[in-house]
Amino acid sequence: MNHSLRKQCIAGITASVAMSFSLMVAADTNRAFVPMGTADAVGVIDLENRKVTSSIGGTLNTHGSALTPDGRYLVVGSLSAHDRQKPVSRPEGISEDEHAAHHGGGKSTELEAGSTGLLYLVNTATKTIDRKLEVPGPVHHVLVTSNGRYAVSTHPARGSISVVDLDSGQLVKTVATGPAPNYLVQTDDGQSLLVSNTGNGTVSEVDTEHWFVERNLRVGGNPEHMVLAPGNQRLYVNDAASGQVLVLELAKGAVANRYEVGEAPHGVGLSADGQTLYATSQGGNQVVRIELASGARHTRPMAPAPYHLAVSPYDGQLLVTSRAENKLWVLDPESLDVVDEIALSGIGHQISLEAD
Repeated sequence: MNHSLRKQCIAGITASVAMSFSLMVAADTNRAFVPMGTADAVGVIDLENRKVTSSIGGTLNTHGSALTPDGRYLVVGSLSAHDRQKPVSRPEGISEDEHAAHHGGGKSTELEAGSTGLLYLVNTATKTIDRKLEVPGPVHHVLVTSNGRYAVSTHPARGSISVVDLDSGQLVKTVATGPAPNYLVQTDDGQSLLVSNTGNGTVSEVDTEHWFVERNLRVGGNPEHMVLAPGNQRLYVNDAASGQVLVLELAKGAVANRYEVGEAPHGVGLSADGQTLYATSQGGNQVVRIELASGARHTRPMAPAPYHLAVSPYDGQLLVTSRAENKLWVLDPESLDVVDEIALSGIGHQISLEAD
């Protein structure tokens, strides 16, 4: 082997080792990604040290977010309407959630002519935007399918969800689910998505092979955030109208139980073993912990306006944002005591968490 070729081989091996090390470091990192709405950025939090380590810029009014299964990419959705020339701003003095609710309004409505929505595909290693993907309207919440192939978004103003192929960046399908679709979760086997439709009190079950609504389950009220229990037997759905979390038995398609949370419930989550339910009440300024086996309920006052909630896979602690202030609380999952408080640069929305 000549000297020049040998140097090239060594350089290639060194680069390969460096890349492998970089990926290993990324895989061992426990991070939370928090879209911060009109701050036009996504905060990156180190869960071990409970610090904001960086901020991802270049986004507009981000709300929904979801990680690909391998953690290499974060998909973030913009809640603002866009056209190909400039974004369509919401009216002055109207919050982003109120704007989305206005466009949904309990029925599907058309947006401004030519308007679209945007998904940002963020490289989590470099914390830069790799691509911008167009979708049909402002994005509320986002999910990446368990096979890593598709990004699925809810569009309250359109009464539908959209499905984008992450490899090609192309829109694959738009599926009408119901008025003001809000949140979505996927079954463990990846064969179905469940979508809450706030405008008509239903949950749509969507087939992920052919992308059609298999059935609509009536829950009543205004269903919003949801979490699916291990084994896919029960879906826990917060109902903004009643101040409760509803327990939907999926096999029967019926509400089997209800748990009081408080006025304007929002975030909902489960412990890793599926035995403990957590929920936030914005209007009641409290976080609620419910032992599902016994029904025992424990509340912790928390102000102002506890909002989005996620359960950390790192240590089981709860991450809760405030709807009224730029901060995120870290809570002990047993006592609900505040372990730490992390300052954000905007209001935190759908939290995405890296798994171990």
